[in-house]
Amino acid sequence: MEFTVTILGSNSAVPAHERNQTSQIITMGNELMMVDCGEATQIQLQRYKVRSSKIKYIFISHLHGDHYLGLMGVISTFHLNKRKESLTIFGPRGLDEIITTQLKYGNTKLNYTLKFIPTDSDQQQQLVDAKRFKVFSFPLKHRLPCTGFLFVEKPGQKNLVKEKLLENKLSIQAINTLKNGKDFLDEEGNVKYAVSEFTHPSPPPRKYAFCSDTKYDQELIPYIQGVDLLYHESTFMESEHERAADTYHCTAKQAASIALEAEVKKLLLGHYSTRYIELEPLLMEAESVFTNSHLSIEGLTYTV
Repeated sequence: MEFTVTILGSNSAVPAHERNQTSQIITMGNELMMVDCGEATQIQLQRYKVRSSKIKYIFISHLHGDHYLGLMGVISTFHLNKRKESLTIFGPRGLDEIITTQLKYGNTKLNYTLKFIPTDSDQQQQLVDAKRFKVFSFPLKHRLPCTGFLFVEKPGQKNLVKEKLLENKLSIQAINTLKNGKDFLDEEGNVKYAVSEFTHPSPPPRKYAFCSDTKYDQELIPYIQGVDLLYHESTFMESEHERAADTYHCTAKQAASIALEAEVKKLLLGHYSTRYIELEPLLMEAESVFTNSHLSIEGLTYTV
């Protein structure tokens, strides 16, 4: 299954240096999802030829403008493009009121069903349980109620060992049972064909964690432990660590420390302050702690 992250915006509060505000597209199989929707998200969707009509879910981390002010534009364009499929938005309480108020005073009745589900910034919450993946929210420590998001691949069907199939005449029922990861039993309830013997070991399900605005917080580590790809805000360099703490943000080095302690496989830095024209110094600070650190670059797609 395709499992990728496309960066639409990587800057913090203000668009600058040809970088835009936070937004990402998560692709899992045939499903497209958006995480945060800062200003210019519509432009970025067009620029990078994202099939926005296929976006089924939108996740908003918190109500600072650089994470959601592009949302009404996206909602309105879907309406103008005669969208029929429903759209589900997950976000903090109050976002529904903002959307409803703008639709009300714009005298707009959408062509499609818009669902809103509030997130819980105090505990982990399962938001989506789809056929091939799940999505969870988890609490972050910021100046407003804020959540991160965890995208988890479900185990797929197992691949059968061809040599075993040639040696044994398995029924369709037995084959399907084994593919679904279950031992096939005989009429007495004994194991006739064992999954461990007739199927190849499956790779562990892949995971992507998105950590939006947050102060340095070791309490989030259990939520992101061992993920394949972690996006963690890295607004400042270490020389600004006091400002990072005051504004409930992180330095690149702190993001790398979280990645190291959580034993993640790969780290993406993002949410850069406008004070940094060049980003290599942030990357160097992160790499000094966690070698497999990378800059999130707008327009690039990263495989989970």
